Amino acid sequence: MDIEYVRSRFVKHFDGTTGSVYASPGRINLIGEHTDYNGGFVFPGAVDKGMVAEIKPNGTDKVRAYSIDLKDYVEFGLNEEDAPKASWARYIFGVCREMIKRGVEVKGFNTAFSGDVPLGAGMSSSAALESTYAYALNDLFGENKIDKFELAKVGQATEHNYCGVNCGIMDQFASVFGKEGHLIRLDCRSLEYQYFPFKPEGYRLVLVDSVVKHELASSAYNKRRQSCENVVAAVQKKHPHVEYLRDCNMEMLNEVKAQISEEDYMRAEYVIEEIQRVLDVCDALERNDYETVGQKMYETHHGMSKLYEVSCEELDFLNDVAFDCGVTGSRVMGGGFGGCTINLVKNELYETFISTAKERYKEKFGRSPKVYDVVISDGSRKLC
Repeated sequence: MDIEYVRSRFVKHFDGTTGSVYASPGRINLIGEHTDYNGGFVFPGAVDKGMVAEIKPNGTDKVRAYSIDLKDYVEFGLNEEDAPKASWARYIFGVCREMIKRGVEVKGFNTAFSGDVPLGAGMSSSAALESTYAYALNDLFGENKIDKFELAKVGQATEHNYCGVNCGIMDQFASVFGKEGHLIRLDCRSLEYQYFPFKPEGYRLVLVDSVVKHELASSAYNKRRQSCENVVAAVQKKHPHVEYLRDCNMEMLNEVKAQISEEDYMRAEYVIEEIQRVLDVCDALERNDYETVGQKMYETHHGMSKLYEVSCEELDFLNDVAFDCGVTGSRVMGGGFGGCTINLVKNELYETFISTAKERYKEKFGRSPKVYDVVISDGSRKLC
């Protein structure tokens, strides 16, 4: 993330003076997919790619914002009716509005920002943008500072209320709370969290981007949520304390097998097993056992592909290539139907794996995958 570049653009586009510079990262999720809306655990970490913004109060009631990457300039007021049309500017506007709702006296400011989070790779560039501005506005205008959890909720509420995306809290949480050399286990029911060391010496973490995005993602996602709710409703008849699939085990699921569809059974089986896998990976990391971590990643991919059915031919192919190359762990990352695989690769296998994946993928699908190395890094912060 290039501070000097952002600063030079800020100086050029505004009054020649400088402001304060803030940054927030994108994120990966090592394991724990489709567990969030089932009351389970997720296991994200912040990465060394994110958003950098320079911000300076301008003494007016207007925000003047410049997107360096899009070469686009927007000006807007801070009242509800002032919402800008440009979708990128709505993120900044939404954060301003959500901070105002929480009692922060946001005033007009000039800002320029740039990011190196790859778009569409499932690393949450939008959460990085929201977290950057929530953290900055809290620092610049917050007489009574709001806490980090509330900053993550500001980003989530921005998505819900201004961008039309009904997301969970994981992306913003990881962006705000990230800590170098650690992953964070977040309990999506209680919002309790715990840091776990992630220092895979001798290994690298690499994303291989299939550069496909299948269209059925949102309708398929809603259908899978419905399956999970169907199973919970069936189990509750016998076990009224059950609120989420998180509260179920395989024994309870088998009790209701005859009352639910085969599809609903498969979806629930995946979620129950995935919630346990997150806990198993945490235990493995405390023992510095990266082989078990890798094995659990492959199990997750199999579950997402065969039970939850949210993978696709391209992602299954990349997972098979990883296995053939002796990669320690590999799985689809994110909701599915396209995007990346996340891979835990021994240093000595890295070059062979990347060249083989690129070559075989291009041969099969006629285009090259993109490759992103990631390092687990710090969350939202002021740079200068």
